[in-house]
Amino acid sequence: MHPYLVHSGHLLLPTFGVLAAMGLMLALTLSLRTAPIVGLDPDKLWNAGLFMLISAFALSRLLLVLANPQTFLRYPIILLTVPSLNSFGVLLTLVATAIYLRAKQLPLLDTLDAWSPSAILTWAFLAVGHFAEGSDAGLPTRLPWGLAIPPDRIHLHPVALYAAITAVVLAVVLLRQLPRRKNPGDTFALALAASGAVQFLLTFFRQPLPDSKFLDPVQWISLGLIALATLVVFLQPRKLVRYAV
Repeated sequence: MHPYLVHSGHLLLPTFGVLAAMGLMLALTLSLRTAPIVGLDPDKLWNAGLFMLISAFALSRLLLVLANPQTFLRYPIILLTVPSLNSFGVLLTLVATAIYLRAKQLPLLDTLDAWSPSAILTWAFLAVGHFAEGSDAGLPTRLPWGLAIPPDRIHLHPVALYAAITAVVLAVVLLRQLPRRKNPGDTFALALAASGAVQFLLTFFRQPLPDSKFLDPVQWISLGLIALATLVVFLQPRKLVRYAV
């Protein structure tokens, strides 16, 4: 495991943070390629993606400060460096981004289609980051590619590596499907359904959460992604077909 790229004295450069930054920048760059495919201005899509990233950072820090005002007054720099993006912060970021897209007159479904390969590519980089820091523990396995965990050298499924490989394959599939989409939202729906199915299946290789009974939170989220994909397809405008008599 390599949780830090640089670890010298007080200087720490986490591997996950570096890979996450690389993934986000490559995702923005990829959006310049996917924008013309769906008929969008690449510069507008780049700016929208940048707005979403800045919003996620700013809103997550704002929520952190509001939840810990005394700590912020005492240790402002330390608090602002703590990873703090939670579900509520994601929701606020999505609302802010939707308002931005409407203000800039960017079609929602076309934008989501163009962003889908970029989002999956980011997921691949994040998964590699989790693999590097060893934060996605898998179940014991006897397969030859299992990760040996000290001190007992128990071999575990490299779940994060499974996720990274699957995400790369899915990103390629989405890039090939994007020019062939029939309706706005098709690529986005495919990304939602495929990523939801993959995450659901990966939970069978992960160590279960102690409090989970029927389904764990990741499985519920996965089913939610599949349901949302179904809703996107169902709500797409259907073309009327006229038959000659």
